[in-house]
Amino acid sequence: MARKRFGQHFLHERAIIDRIVSMVAPARDDRLVEIGPGQGALTTPLLDRVAQLSVIEIDRDLVADLQRRAEHQPGLDVIAGDALKINYADLATRRGGPLRLIGNLPYNISSPLLFALLGSSAPIVDMHFMLQKEVVDRMTAPPGGRDYGRLSVGVAARARAEHLFDVSPGAFTPPPKVMSAVVRITPRTPDFTIDKAKVFDQLVTAAFSQRRKTIRNALRRYLTAEMIEACGIASTLRPERLSAAEFARLANHAAAIIES
Repeated sequence: MARKRFGQHFLHERAIIDRIVSMVAPARDDRLVEIGPGQGALTTPLLDRVAQLSVIEIDRDLVADLQRRAEHQPGLDVIAGDALKINYADLATRRGGPLRLIGNLPYNISSPLLFALLGSSAPIVDMHFMLQKEVVDRMTAPPGGRDYGRLSVGVAARARAEHLFDVSPGAFTPPPKVMSAVVRITPRTPDFTIDKAKVFDQLVTAAFSQRRKTIRNALRRYLTAEMIEACGIASTLRPERLSAAEFARLANHAAAIIES
């Protein structure tokens, strides 16, 4: 039975499961990690494709079921715990190399988990996640639109995000009240420099917490209008008009001031 406190909605539709596995296209020796395997809808077809699959599950009842299953499937590595608290760098070391992550993420942990993974030192090849469609729309939004915000900029500064396809509520048990979507996230080093990631994130958060204001007003704690203009950016723009690279220029200027 799905538990509300874990935000569980179990995937059951075979066509969607097959499509996800096809998109991931795992090789036999991939170091695959499934976050939130639930009742194993994705676990079974993934185990058919890889030599070893690590699964991270917080629900003790589901962990017990997975551990019983692992007794007969030595390729199944069951990790009981909170996905937000797992040391993925240590897991990559134990598995012997970079990880590929996959999962139907509970809506209540999706954003914090994404930022934790993208900010970690763990070697990650890619991530294929099922998320609330609204979250995927925000992750992949270009500058200028209403969906563009802190999540869009934070992801763009660290990865490439691709909206693969939508999934209707009927594919889950129980059905959620919202549409879902599958996204592919590929970590990468951007073609611009971020001197201090913490300052970058703080500045972006400040900008979008007051998105109706101009950046001159929203970022007054960090930079004057003259400093913003010196970065080649009009201080009268609203935050949704700025690219991740432009936010990086502003953050680097702010970081230099803080250190001076």
